[in-house]
Amino acid sequence: MVRRLRHTTALTTLFSYGLLFAFGQLRDFFRKLLDCFKPNNDVKGYAPICVGLEDFFVRRLYLRVQDCFGRPIASAPDSWFDVVERISNDNNKTFQRTSNTTRCLNLTSYNYLGFAAADEYCIPRVVESLKKYSASTCSARVDGGTTKLHTELEGLVARFVGKPAAVLFGMGYVTNSATIPCLIGKGGLIISDSLNHNSIVNGARGSDATVRVFQHNSPAHLEKVLREQVAGGQPRTRRAWKKIIVIVEGIYSMEGELCKLPEIIAVCKKYKAYTYLDEAHSIGAVGRSGRGVCELLGVDPADVDIMMGTFTKSFGSCGGYIAASKEIIQHLKQSCPAHLYATSMSPPAVQQVISAIKVILGEDGSNRGAQKLACIRENSNFFRSELKKMGFEVLGDNDSPVMPIMLYNPAKIPAFSRECFRQKVAVITVAFPVTPLLLARARICISASHTREDLMKALDVISRVGDLVGIKYFPAEPPKIAEADAEITSCP
Repeated sequence: MVRRLRHTTALTTLFSYGLLFAFGQLRDFFRKLLDCFKPNNDVKGYAPICVGLEDFFVRRLYLRVQDCFGRPIASAPDSWFDVVERISNDNNKTFQRTSNTTRCLNLTSYNYLGFAAADEYCIPRVVESLKKYSASTCSARVDGGTTKLHTELEGLVARFVGKPAAVLFGMGYVTNSATIPCLIGKGGLIISDSLNHNSIVNGARGSDATVRVFQHNSPAHLEKVLREQVAGGQPRTRRAWKKIIVIVEGIYSMEGELCKLPEIIAVCKKYKAYTYLDEAHSIGAVGRSGRGVCELLGVDPADVDIMMGTFTKSFGSCGGYIAASKEIIQHLKQSCPAHLYATSMSPPAVQQVISAIKVILGEDGSNRGAQKLACIRENSNFFRSELKKMGFEVLGDNDSPVMPIMLYNPAKIPAFSRECFRQKVAVITVAFPVTPLLLARARICISASHTREDLMKALDVISRVGDLVGIKYFPAEPPKIAEADAEITSCP
């Protein structure tokens, strides 16, 4: 039954994309035909910048659903936020913002612990740092861009994740894309999970190292790839690899899955490969004290050679970090262009992370950090369980605050997004090229700031929209939301 359903869904999805592609090509043909009778005003001698399949995809597919993406907001990204309403007079090619806003339940932001909104401990200290240091250092770290706050946060991050040292970067994406080429180069081998983030992909491409991919979250296939590469050596010369780095994520942002870290580390140790762990979505969000997948899965941080994370999710700020041995961190400080040439993190943003980590650790003198961690865990597991009971196909593991709901068909992408927005629930829909063509989805992000009332409203709206759009691919269980609600302590 399930296999037949998957085949039917795949066929209808392929047919829908085929129909869109065929009509798009037909429209392009007639446009070229009509353009033959128009005077040519193009600048001579210049090749067109936007050509090929990407240009076709944007014009004929993306523009149809562009209103579902990039919705501007007019408030802090708390559990509820104000979304600015837009209008288009040219079939979604351009938008004009109106003065109207819609108050929506926020299921889109990475505000896992609720620090993105006003916090009684963080905000006064951030304001004070703004007055003392201003909004920017206007300088790179190696020039005049290192304040006492930057040094304090590097020490605090190292202590928090359990590594000897750490270095900060002003952007999470750059933390991967700029540091990986500094860690490995020609003659080295990168073995990357097939679903790793684009920042890792681009960092690996820019490193001049040989890149191999293993099946998503499969330690067995990783061992097969490692065994073949160690035995075969470098291409042509067959010399031994200078170094091998295996790169994985703690929580995969489009899958909501936890990394099988203990098994992967065991394989890496067997073949003497370094481990690079991206904890962008897991640090602060999972684990008893928020220390990420190492704490959650019982892995000693000393067994992970390089730990990467960002401050944009659980800490309500911006930027990222690399935590590793003192030798590796010193090497990055001397060679990484993101450290040498980019402007350092804004001092108020640094202070926000310092304050958030102190709240998580209980160093603010309260137990609010422990309460936030309990809330994000309870909210995530409750919401995931109820979605599955309703018949949705939900990816990911328990404890993960990222919950992809599979949509598949391209017509259901805008239908789901627009109808949820009409009922004042903001969701993110994700499709090709971010995901494979047939695997479009809606991605739900749960926060500790969501109350049980918020979650119940979201479940009610998503259930009704799911029935309307037709994305409940499995039989629903008898409703037991009220019973489940009574079993779990409500979060503030």
